[in-house]
Parts: sequence; C-alpha cells; structure tokens
Amino acid sequence: MSKKIIIAIDGFSSTGKSTIAKLLAQKYNYIYVDTGAMYRAVTLYAKQNNFVGLEKLDVSGLVSNLKNISLSFQLNNDLGFAEMFLNGVNVEKHIRSLEISQLVSKVSTISEVRTKLVAEQQIMGKERGIVMDGRDIGTVVFPDAELKLFMTASADKRATRRYKELIERGDKVEFKDILFNVQERDRIDSTRQDSPLMKANDAIEFDNSDMGITEQFERICTLVEKRIS
Repeated sequence: MSKKIIIAIDGFSSTGKSTIAKLLAQKYNYIYVDTGAMYRAVTLYAKQNNFVGLEKLDVSGLVSNLKNISLSFQLNNDLGFAEMFLNGVNVEKHIRSLEISQLVSKVSTISEVRTKLVAEQQIMGKERGIVMDGRDIGTVVFPDAELKLFMTASADKRATRRYKELIERGDKVEFKDILFNVQERDRIDSTRQDSPLMKANDAIEFDNSDMGITEQFERICTLVEKRIS
C-alpha cells in the first residue's frame, strides 16, 4: 500500500500553484489546503474592520483581534474543491479580488498573523496525505515534506494569466495594474523579515513560463509516484 506524504508547493503569485495542487489532491485523494486563501481571508477581515488599506496598516489593532478570526475550508461538491469561510461566511469570491491582492502581502508580513496560520496549517497536515501551497510551506510549515516544489514564471506571463482570470470573472481591471501588483507582491514576499519567500534547498524548481498545465501535472505526478511507491 502506498504511503501518505506531504506535498509542499511554494512559489510566486499566479504561477498556477493552486491549480496543480487541486489536481494532485483529486488524483491521489489527498486534502488540499490553499494557504494563500487563509492569508487573503485575514486580509479581508482586516479591511472590513479598517485595520488595513493602501496607505494604512494598523498592526496592533489587527493582532489584538486575531482571536476573533475563525477560518475553515468547506467542500463545494459542485466545484469539487473546498472554499474559504471566514467566521462562518463563504468569502471565496471576495478574497480573489484585485483589492485584496493589493493588500495581502502587507498583512502577511505581520509575525503574529503568520504564527497563527502556520500553527493551523501544521495541525491540518498532522496525518499527512495533504497538498498545501503557499509561500513558506517547504521552508517553515513542513520542512520535512517528502516532496517540495517551487513554482516560478516571468512576471509578464504571470500577470497575463491573472488578467485573463479576472476578466473572465467579470472584473474590470487594467493589465498594467495587474503587472504592478505581481511585481510588488514579489518584492514584499521576498524581502519580508518573517518567513520570506524562498526556495527550500531540497525543493524542485518549476519554471512554467512556457509550460502548460498538462505537461506540469504529468511531470509532477511522476515525482509523486517516486515518493509514495
């Protein structure tokens, strides 16, 4: 019988981490955890309570209210994957907006926020058989993960993907704003003091600038099979 492992997928924004993670979870019947959604949900809470804005970050106010934030994933059978709930409310669509994308990296720099979410993520992976994607999964959350992947692509390619995704969803956005957001998130994520975005020493790097989802998925499945056989 194949053993259950932890698959940690880190990398830059809009590199398709979540798409690959969902496909892997479906194929191997693993639990999928989108840690980015957790940080986005905390950011939504912070925005709703006026703790964060484009020119504002009330760290002490947000930290003192972390105890009032309850996060959970609930399976949507129609979609085939779990959606993000904040204090019992489905916020999946709200957390994917450009507005939240512009604020999430600021909130993610707060050590107390990271401590809270990392602890919750580690509990989720206690029994293994989990696919988790984010920025610090292979370096901080699960440094002992059996398979670590690091996804990257050019900023222009990533911005193009994100732009198409938002346009298809009906959002009114400008490509230049998306590109700036991608580049700014890269800068903040890579330079923050607490758990900066970085490739784990034993992670396998995937530059998918010119690689389709099918090719990526097939290559990664080969790696998974080696780990679980």
